[in-house]
Amino acid sequence: MTEPLPPRLAPQEDRGDPTDLALMPTGGTPHLRADAARNRTRLLEVATRLAAEHGIANVSMDAIACGAGVGKGTVFRRFGDRTGLLVELLSHHEEQLQAAFFSGPPPLGPGAPAPERLRAFGTAVIRHEHAHRDLYLAAHSEPGRRRANPPDQFRLAHLRILLREARVEGDIELIAYTMLGYLETVLVDHLLSHRGMSLERVEAGWCDLVGRYTGRCPG
Repeated sequence: MTEPLPPRLAPQEDRGDPTDLALMPTGGTPHLRADAARNRTRLLEVATRLAAEHGIANVSMDAIACGAGVGKGTVFRRFGDRTGLLVELLSHHEEQLQAAFFSGPPPLGPGAPAPERLRAFGTAVIRHEHAHRDLYLAAHSEPGRRRANPPDQFRLAHLRILLREARVEGDIELIAYTMLGYLETVLVDHLLSHRGMSLERVEAGWCDLVGRYTGRCPG
């Protein structure tokens, strides 16, 4: 999953940052006819369901075609190959998550105080990636690319903006990297799968981290 695709721009004040396009960014899907867009959405929905039931490693192009009621050739024409499918599937999930940051209801979306949005941001990322664990672990299999891929660059920019809005003191960029590190897919999966921690405990740890920088974390 290292084929370059065009990036979606991060929030305006961070557009000047360098971006590695090794992993898919959101917004990279070309404009499609209405019927083609419906077919793409249908195929991705089937792929998501099969991945949840059997694990992403066990999802074949044949199974997706069968589940969507189309020919195998249709799936290959839409995604090219299995790697193309995984890239688009990850992009699809990131689009949904980023839409919640941009325009969803508060506190995750606009309209809530920055400390509340920071807490909601971490919780949303933890639960979103846990729900699609296999896919995100596959996407983050190369440690050197983890912090340079477009989704992480977007999240970093979003964190910086919220930290500034919360009037956090210190080196905002380093603080944002520290907080993003807490949310790394591989770390959270290790805490949940190998250390036996609950989602609630990991989320509480995120809330504590936010509180240490903003001084406004209840409970």
